[in-house]
Amino acid sequence: MSSVSRLYVASPLAAGDLVNLDDNQSKYLMRVMRLGEGDEVRIFNGTDGEWSAKLVPHSAKKASLEPVRQTREQVGTPDLTLFFAPLKKARTDFVVEKACELGVRQIQPVMTEFTQSSRVRSDRLQSVVIEAAEQTERMDVPKVQDDRPLHAALDDWPTGKPLYYCDEAGDAKPFARVLESSESRSAGILIGPEGGFSPKERERLRSLDFVVPVTLGPRILRAETAAVSALTLWQSIVGDWQEHPYLPESEQG
Repeated sequence: MSSVSRLYVASPLAAGDLVNLDDNQSKYLMRVMRLGEGDEVRIFNGTDGEWSAKLVPHSAKKASLEPVRQTREQVGTPDLTLFFAPLKKARTDFVVEKACELGVRQIQPVMTEFTQSSRVRSDRLQSVVIEAAEQTERMDVPKVQDDRPLHAALDDWPTGKPLYYCDEAGDAKPFARVLESSESRSAGILIGPEGGFSPKERERLRSLDFVVPVTLGPRILRAETAAVSALTLWQSIVGDWQEHPYLPESEQG
């Protein structure tokens, strides 16, 4: 992994066009990383690829970055959405962080009858996701949507796209076996709350043609473990895990 600091920015990227940093980014680069004028920083915005930029301090607390050259072209991520019922704060943070690391494009918290958390701050979770994207060489940042009732999320899901519903019922097929026969590289994965789905919710889910009940094995997994396990299976069988990892220029042979 490159030792050069890497930041996500919201601005368009082009050679010579200064990118103004917010106070937290300026503080991180100049006080935490102790970078000075002209030092290199890698930046990306999810659209224009990754760029090598040089630091341009304006004061002790404020700085900009000047893009110098594009070092990596923009690439996409698989069309994968994680639906999950929010947990307690630290465990919810874990789920969204690992979802970003595992390459989802979108994260949708859903409120179910047994959901433990009454509200979700999507702006805070988006910050968790941005930090994970910066650290894992992602070229984009997954969008964390505002929480929605499960029934509303189901109503808006495209009928032609499979939604894999991790069901603890014994008649669901193993997820890996289902994926091996799948022809779709676009999907959603639904992880329920610690108490599982209510009978009414399970009945609704199993009535929908695009919902595919699957099992993650003979043991009942905690919600965060189920999320990581399901995403890992999907990426390894039909996702992008067969692609070569990105190497920064400094590490290329």
